[in-house]
Amino acid sequence: MDTLRTDLSEQKHLRGGWTRIADRLHLLITDSLLSLIARFAIAGVFLMSGRTKVEGFLTITDSTYELFRTEYKLPLVPPEIAAHMAAYAEHLFPLLLILGLFSRLSAFALLGMTTVIEVFVYPDAWATHLTWAGLLLIIIAKGAGKLSLDHKLGIK
Repeated sequence: MDTLRTDLSEQKHLRGGWTRIADRLHLLITDSLLSLIARFAIAGVFLMSGRTKVEGFLTITDSTYELFRTEYKLPLVPPEIAAHMAAYAEHLFPLLLILGLFSRLSAFALLGMTTVIEVFVYPDAWATHLTWAGLLLIIIAKGAGKLSLDHKLGIK
């Protein structure tokens, strides 16, 4: 009986310690910090992808056109137009996310792009796309946070 009380007392002590740590983490990891990390993380993914599609500033490469004719082929959108749309979107929206300007709109646009990629291009890459969607949904739901131009300009 004494052993059982000791075990329960130790468990209660451990639970109380973990609760104090969790409470402190809750204060340190704010919505603004989560949004900042989500903005930079997902911006990096799309910006790096966009850079593979262009030479120089924004000159679409021949290999990009070929990818959109074959592997990235979309219904209803000609490959030449789709290549431009993707390359520009993968530069513009990540830049806006980094600045924290029109963040919800940018995240929503990239979520749409992610959905198109998942449905029409790489349906087996759902785990990667779900990760992207999770980051984008944080921004859509919480906004850009205090460390953003959205906050400074009063943009929700």
